[in-house]
Amino acid sequence: MIVLAIDTCGPSGTVALGRIEPGSTAILAQTELPGKTYSAQLVPVIRAMLIAEGIDAATLDAVLAVNGPGSFTGIRVGVSTAKGFAEALSIPLAAVSRLAILAWKAGTGAAACLDAARGELYFRDGAHEALIAAKDLASNPPAALAVCEPAVHWIFPDAILIAPPTAADALSFAAPRLLAGDFADTASLDGNYVRRSDAEIFAKTSGKL
Repeated sequence: MIVLAIDTCGPSGTVALGRIEPGSTAILAQTELPGKTYSAQLVPVIRAMLIAEGIDAATLDAVLAVNGPGSFTGIRVGVSTAKGFAEALSIPLAAVSRLAILAWKAGTGAAACLDAARGELYFRDGAHEALIAAKDLASNPPAALAVCEPAVHWIFPDAILIAPPTAADALSFAAPRLLAGDFADTASLDGNYVRRSDAEIFAKTSGKL
């Protein structure tokens, strides 16, 4: 199956094309997207990548979205675009957590964290994801923790520091699920934000929610 993967959760994003078959995952192409350009550049970059690889969008078999946690705007753009392709082409859509990919890529098997700013971290332990104060996790860190940001590695010097996960990593990580037909409901799929947006927080504080 030919799968389009989209990851716009981080400071920079990636889109990738992969051919997934039982026992093998071949990455056909991957393109990086600079941060703050997702809204304008994501769809044109995907189209250019498909043309460069000689692949008609109509022949895609599935779409894979990395749906967070990370940048609120990035997540929304990526998930909306993935849903748009899935609906327009009548193909299934799957979503995976960036934290899960990070833990898998580092080989920790379970624990990973990402910078959430404001002295907080997006933290995954097993299948549970939460927002946690960096100082609280630092007082009792997991034995094997995956990180991909130097600032977070400075807090956890014993953690496993690797390159940030990409859309190609997402394809390799999600391959078994894709082959098993483990897809999301396209209409109801949302971002894995973990933290509420500032707009939601401020609206609640002012009594609007």
